[in-house]
Order: sequence, then structure tokens, then C-alpha cells
Amino acid sequence: MVKTIRVSEEYHEWLNAHKKDDETMEETLRRMTRGPHPDDVAGLLTEREAEAAKEAVNRLREGDRDRLDAARSTFDSGTTSE
Repeated sequence: MVKTIRVSEEYHEWLNAHKKDDETMEETLRRMTRGPHPDDVAGLLTEREAEAAKEAVNRLREGDRDRLDAARSTFDSGTTSE
């Protein structure tokens, strides 16, 4: 199965500049993001464990988003909590 992703032209140019001659774009992305090959991690978690991990990541991301929004709001208003 193949998926298409959209990236900005600037990011694509940056990524292409880091691409080695013998690499595919996927290999470059994996190398640059240090992501494992799916075959290397397939079967490590049960379906229940994988779902719990996804939920934990989503909770962390939501917390990060809330902190970023609070910081942005404080910055925009010019006030601090001190």
C-alpha cells in the first residue's frame, strides 16, 4: 500500500537537498526522522497495547497543545503569571 503526503515546497527542497543519490524519498525521510522500518516493529505490541499507546500519545499531544495555546494567549495579551 502506498500513501501520498503533502509537504511545502520549501520542505521538499530541503529534504531533496539531503537525499543521497542511491536513496528513495522514503529512505531519506526515514533516515532524517530516524523512523524504524515498519517490518522491524510489526508484531511488537498486541492490538490492545498499540491502542493504549496511541491514546497516551494523543493525551500528550493534547497537553502540549493546551500549553502552547496558554503560552500564546499570555504572549498576545502581554501579561505573565508573576
